[in-house]
Amino acid sequence: MVSKVEPLTESYYYILLCLYNQANHGYGIMQDTLALSEGSVKIGSGTMYGATSNMMKKGWIRETRSNNPVDERKRLYELTDFGKKILEGEIVRLKKLVESSKSVIKGELF
Repeated sequence: MVSKVEPLTESYYYILLCLYNQANHGYGIMQDTLALSEGSVKIGSGTMYGATSNMMKKGWIRETRSNNPVDERKRLYELTDFGKKILEGEIVRLKKLVESSKSVIKGELF
C-alpha cells in the first residue's frame, strides 16, 4: 500500500475508480462517474482534463491508444500500477473512517 499525503478529491477518486478495470476516454469517465455516484458527482470537461493532466504528471494514469479506428483520435486513459495503489490506499482510508464512525454512531446509518 502507498501512503499519501492528502485524501483524494471526489473527482480524482471517481476518475481512478472508473479506470480500475479498463481504459476509457474522458466522456466515458464522466458518464461512468455520474452512474457510479448515482448522480451526486458530475465531472465537467474542464475538471476532467485538468485532473487527467495532473494525474498523468503524478504517474497515476497514462494516455493510451484505442484499437478501434472510430475512437483512435479520442484520448484514452488507463490506470498505472502506481495509480491502482493510490486508489486502493484511499479505499482503505475511507473504510477506516467508516469503521471509526460505527464505534461512535449506533443505529440506522449502519
